[in-house]
Amino acid sequence: MVNGYAPQTLKEALEIVRHKDVTPYGGGTDLMVAHGRSGQYLFLHRIPELQTISEDDTYLRLGAGCTFTQVAEHPATPAILKEAIGRIAAPAIRNLGTIGGNIGNGSAKADSVLVFFALDAKLRLANADGERIVSIQGFYKGRKELDLAPDELIVEVLLPRKMPEYYVYHKVGARAALAISRLSFAGLWTVEDGIITACATAFGAIEQTVVRLPEVDALLVGTPVADLERVGVEYLAAYDAALNPIDGRISAAYRKRVCMNLLAGFLAEMRGA
Repeated sequence: MVNGYAPQTLKEALEIVRHKDVTPYGGGTDLMVAHGRSGQYLFLHRIPELQTISEDDTYLRLGAGCTFTQVAEHPATPAILKEAIGRIAAPAIRNLGTIGGNIGNGSAKADSVLVFFALDAKLRLANADGERIVSIQGFYKGRKELDLAPDELIVEVLLPRKMPEYYVYHKVGARAALAISRLSFAGLWTVEDGIITACATAFGAIEQTVVRLPEVDALLVGTPVADLERVGVEYLAAYDAALNPIDGRISAAYRKRVCMNLLAGFLAEMRGA
């Protein structure tokens, strides 16, 4: 007997969440590792509304039930997200794991979440009474702490249609494949007429949540590329003061050193673009 519920529509799923103590289940690739097989689950794989990818004038809309493979194969998916997905585990995991599940796991090591932070993604959350949209930065309140009520589900990830022109992505792990990030980095920028007009960076797996510092990135916006070496000194100093890596299997000192090296490389990429 199925240990839970398998609704056919989003409306049905939201009614179940309202009245039952269930754990949402997408592909189970994160969930089964963390929770074993106890409790009742809300199986979401039969709900078409959660498995669609669409575009409007403002957003690329990714259904929370879309698998990593679905997202990676869609022509509108930004290249940086495709690259990050390509570094997640193995094809079998990417075929099952969902972006909503990766977000809902609440881990600062989640590969897709890092990119969503860098792209300033928004999340559409819903319950039986309505819906709300929150920034992904606001959604993460701490390690495994989310701005998600017990009766809400993650429905969509909203990515801005207008994205920075260039990007770099790095995942530092113990091996080339099937590795949990020791730390990860995403950086995006746009240059117009020799001026940096957009800059966004994010680090994963170094603090309790993904680190996104738009106030530091703003130091580079409006800077001529020709002046980047000079302004970059202030930028690196501001980042160095703001980063506060935690100790774990990898030392805080190691994480900090690698972060600063990656940022220096990011500035070099910008100068050469």
